[in-house]
Amino acid sequence: MTQQLSIVLSQMTQVVGDLAANADAMRAVRARHPQADLLLYPELQLIGYPPEDLVLKPALAERAAKILAELAAETADGGPAMLVGSVERDGDALYNIVALLDGGRVVATRRKHELPNYGTFDEKRVFAPGPLPDVVEWRGIKLGLPICEDGWLPKVSAHLAAQGAELLISVNGSPYEIDKDDRRLTQVFAGRVAETGLPLIFLNRIGGQDELVFDGCSFVLNADGATAHRLTDWEEEERVTHWIKGADGWACDTGAIAEWEAHPADIYSAMILSLRDYVERNRFPGVVLGLSGGIDSAICAAIAADALGPDKVWCVMLPSRFTSQESLDDATGCAAMIGCRLDTISIAPAVDAFDTMLSDSFADAAVDTTEENVQSRIRGVTLMALSNKFGPMLLTTGNKSEMSVGYATIYGDMAGGYNPLKDAYKMTVFAAAKWRNAHVPRLSRNPVTPVMPETIITKPPSAELRPDQKDEDSLPAYPDLDRMLHMLVEEEKSVDDVVAKYGFDRDAVVRIERLLSIAEYKRRQAPPGVKLSTRNFGRDRRYPITHGFRTA
Repeated sequence: MTQQLSIVLSQMTQVVGDLAANADAMRAVRARHPQADLLLYPELQLIGYPPEDLVLKPALAERAAKILAELAAETADGGPAMLVGSVERDGDALYNIVALLDGGRVVATRRKHELPNYGTFDEKRVFAPGPLPDVVEWRGIKLGLPICEDGWLPKVSAHLAAQGAELLISVNGSPYEIDKDDRRLTQVFAGRVAETGLPLIFLNRIGGQDELVFDGCSFVLNADGATAHRLTDWEEEERVTHWIKGADGWACDTGAIAEWEAHPADIYSAMILSLRDYVERNRFPGVVLGLSGGIDSAICAAIAADALGPDKVWCVMLPSRFTSQESLDDATGCAAMIGCRLDTISIAPAVDAFDTMLSDSFADAAVDTTEENVQSRIRGVTLMALSNKFGPMLLTTGNKSEMSVGYATIYGDMAGGYNPLKDAYKMTVFAAAKWRNAHVPRLSRNPVTPVMPETIITKPPSAELRPDQKDEDSLPAYPDLDRMLHMLVEEEKSVDDVVAKYGFDRDAVVRIERLLSIAEYKRRQAPPGVKLSTRNFGRDRRYPITHGFRTA
């Protein structure tokens, strides 16, 4: 009977659909740890997570089965066993599985039982639920293998414990959300340990995948609930853990306890990693963005330089007759601090041309936001032209507060390929900017600070589309607006709930709820951006465009 084990937790990234590259990465881990007994990889590591409807292609499941068999055959060399996440087709049903590979064969497979179908997850759309999984007997040890959601709910772990499991190994594809790292450890999986009295391994992946980003934060808990290991957040890591079986069962020797990033450093890392993987995996040579002299574009430029390096960030100032000298100076200072390219292209000739073109049609109409939106769209067309001509992806820079209430111009400042701030409220933007001006992020490829003039952070936000314009001329102060939006969006509360909690003017909250509702059609046409909160627009919050319900 085995009394000692060496288990390697491979907290790694993956590329959805690139099965060959994902398999080679797992092989490389195995080559680095020839003396280990067991290698663990994250959920669906062979095909990538989340695969969405890509997994419905029969060719993908066929290729996955072929490569899995090849990986299994390679374990005939007497080296480490491998626990690999993949898919398995059985008739018309497709399953999310883990496969234990050892001795040249697939020793066992287990199918995911609990399929999440909330928030960002759509697994019931593509997978069939497996039965309650039995333990896997391997080298005289009874392993319980709850796959991600199987470990987030009590039923599967309780079933495995009742079957005599000695160790729970939960491989995950758990996306980042603010404060989720601590919740996984101290609430969810600590709960499974307390309920079962069993030690537990939680393994998660890192890396960006479209609007999701994975933060790692893997860990090992002993049966008494004590943390034996915590892996680094946001970075790939291969942690060797040593296990000994004593009179009370299996226990893991204590190793390094990583300190996970606190807010707002964590959201900044989320934005860096998601943008980096999006740009590089879609093979863009860099990014281009409009640098206005405001805080949103400044922090986006800083994030882009941190993600890609300043040499791959092209900023463009697009002044009109309403652009202040302060904004021109701030944009110039910001680009210089970051170390990126800055060009200036005046939109005045195009604005004049549109005024002339539309003069007859607009002759009897007063000037209003239409003319403001024309300016924004001219900027969008200009930036898209640069993107098309030279290849960099256009970044958009609107924050969640603006997107919530429709203070963004469709086909204007919403034009682009990705938005790092899509799920960041305005006060989050301020917090991130202040933090970045005082710190160099661990993941940064541009280790400089500060990255923007202090005046960008302290001056009142303005779109500068008319004389002396300020955002708060037509919106509540951002601290108040963000409180309203957090309750209306993240918590799904009513107008009366918001008024009761904060004492805001009821008509003001009614107006914000109305703006939130009627801006849905714009958000449907917005570019993707990294999920930071519990309710991002798109994957988490899927509202109808046309509806008549209001809470007040």
